[in-house]
Amino acid sequence: MGDEWKSHAWVVNLTNPTNTNRIQFSFFLAKMELISGLPEDVARDCMIRVPYQQFPAVASVCKGWSAEIQSPEFHRRRRTANHAQKILVTVQSKIETEKSRTGLLAKSASNPVYRLSVLEPETGSWSELPLGDELASGLPMFCQIACVGYELVVIGGWDPESWKASNSVFIYNFLSAKWRRGADMPGGPRTFFACASDQDHRMVFVAGGHDDEKNALSSALAYHVPRDAWLSLPDMARERDECRAVFRGGALRVIGGYCTEMQGRFERSAEVFDVGAWRWGPVEEEFFDEGACPRTCVDGGSVMYMCRGGDVVGLDGDTWRKVATVPGELRNVACLGVLEGALVVIGASGFGEPHVGFLLDLGSGAWAKLVSPEEYTGHIQSGCLMEI
Repeated sequence: MGDEWKSHAWVVNLTNPTNTNRIQFSFFLAKMELISGLPEDVARDCMIRVPYQQFPAVASVCKGWSAEIQSPEFHRRRRTANHAQKILVTVQSKIETEKSRTGLLAKSASNPVYRLSVLEPETGSWSELPLGDELASGLPMFCQIACVGYELVVIGGWDPESWKASNSVFIYNFLSAKWRRGADMPGGPRTFFACASDQDHRMVFVAGGHDDEKNALSSALAYHVPRDAWLSLPDMARERDECRAVFRGGALRVIGGYCTEMQGRFERSAEVFDVGAWRWGPVEEEFFDEGACPRTCVDGGSVMYMCRGGDVVGLDGDTWRKVATVPGELRNVACLGVLEGALVVIGASGFGEPHVGFLLDLGSGAWAKLVSPEEYTGHIQSGCLMEI
């Protein structure tokens, strides 16, 4: 027996599991120390400092540790003590370098292989998430990703083998480092749709996009991650291809996009879905000052940010204001992420150029370039910020 068993006086006859023994064994489990010899509060203070990359190893030590890191209280304490880590997960093309001659490589510039890259903005370090067996050929091109708790949901895109629109759903759990397959997105083929997550209800919303005939869609769906179930939302008032979804203040905001007849000419409008009432509100006709691609819109709490016309702009109340001028190396911005008092911005100076990251200090307005290893400078299609 281990020391944690010897430190308790209970003796349980497991070969004769009477009701009394079951009660005693349950009490024993409740009394087990997380870390032998340490008070519970000290042990928990140690555990909340564990980097998220080590969570799978921690969970495999024993049932007590596994239950601890999966408990809501553990993550609440981790955030309160400022030990939660913010990471930017991106759908990024894999490029061949001298250091990465083996494994999954880009087939060509016109047929890239996409993987999940992870940037830790505070340290500037990059890493790659392992892909499951079903994703061995790479992520579907144009797939969308969203985070719900400590899980990353990958939805749709073009199958990398057939190049047909896929309705697949894959979920990666950061606590176990394992993938599972989710229920397929219902309905016909859908590409270039908007995607955003509701953390409180543990749902991922999908809205707009277009079908195989390039017809813009007004339909919307919600995927409940724990239940592995899809729900239909009422249709939006308008078709919205290449729109953007942002979840903030208990509501889903679907921004911009264009209808079938206006291919590529983005609207200035937005629509808001009230989750509690389960209905759409009136169309906000002049959400933008001018029609623009909304792909970089992100929720920053009190302010919504996006990159537009070479500037970072913020929506504070009902007014968009300039926050900073984007560095020249970020002429084509791929994604934004909001940190405490800062923005992480990733983009390229032009088509086919390496993607690099910068941090913008929202207080001083100063930019700082992040070091990007060559193997993490491939094209980025999308990204989402997670707090772990």
